[in-house]
Amino acid sequence: MKKQFLEAGKITNTHGVCGNVKVQPWTDSLDFLQSFDVVYIDGAPWRVQDCRPHKYALILKLLGVDNYDDALALKNKVLFIDRNDAILPDGHFFIQDVLGLPVMNAAGQTLGILAEIQPLPAGELYVVRGAGGEEYLIPNVPRYIVEKNLTAGYIKVAGVEELKNLS
Repeated sequence: MKKQFLEAGKITNTHGVCGNVKVQPWTDSLDFLQSFDVVYIDGAPWRVQDCRPHKYALILKLLGVDNYDDALALKNKVLFIDRNDAILPDGHFFIQDVLGLPVMNAAGQTLGILAEIQPLPAGELYVVRGAGGEEYLIPNVPRYIVEKNLTAGYIKVAGVEELKNLS
């Protein structure tokens, strides 16, 4: 079952004295998070009055957060978005929706489940864990990731035998 509310970032600090907060986004781009009119903190909706990029973060002004003390109370809180408010480009998906999917080879044998996705400078690395404790570290490139079928609920890979990391 897909989660309705998804983690999208973390409030890391205040910004100025007028109630602005600095947000470390956990999304592919700053633009994506800037497109939301409402975010959720501790299950409560907060209307976004203003949102602008600042280096690798966002400066957010939330309705009702009008001074430094109000903003400080939100420090270290996780920001959530409602998946129904998100518009994803074709071919994009939420990481939450692929974690836990079975990963199979070209012959249809299940290697394990997608346990995590590690963002690295050269690209993403899929960590697949098998039932017997074996682990595969698979680069998210077409050579290895052949198909991501979210509708049927699986990921198909090829040529990963050499990527097996016996722990």
